[in-house]
Amino acid sequence: MGVYQIRKYGDPILRTRCRRAEEVGAREKNILQQMAQTMSQAQGIGLAAPQVGIDLQLMVVDLGDNNLIKLVNPLILLREGESVLEEGCLSLPEVTLKVKRSKKVMVEGWNEDGEIIKVEGGDLLAHVIQHEIDHLFGILIIDYADQAERMSLENKLKLPEKSGGSHIKL
Repeated sequence: MGVYQIRKYGDPILRTRCRRAEEVGAREKNILQQMAQTMSQAQGIGLAAPQVGIDLQLMVVDLGDNNLIKLVNPLILLREGESVLEEGCLSLPEVTLKVKRSKKVMVEGWNEDGEIIKVEGGDLLAHVIQHEIDHLFGILIIDYADQAERMSLENKLKLPEKSGGSHIKL
């Protein structure tokens, strides 16, 4: 199995509202495994399917605690408190931004075996989960910036050449 190319800011797939997976079959398991490898190689702690050009609600998270989380069709059931952390994104290299999110979340989704699971997380894990779920709905961290900061960040980012809607619809 290889790794995927991580899509960068400007790629239209990053603004796509991803489709729900109908099942967790061999194809979805393979995608999740390759996403985990891609995230690890890129030294990231979270990755969502649109970041690798796939229009499905799939995400992986690994904070380096030997607890790789793979979620299909994640849904936030509970949010508590507020927390502000500096966030970065593999799709927006060299950009960090303070983002206010819920301090604690409970998420439900399917694991790689198609079983419904609940994942509860606080602090950094809560931020990463919310960040990756945002990706599944076309939301990026720069969307949390105020107008002036967003314009400055957009000017800083180099837009890739148009590739003609290069995403994988499964």
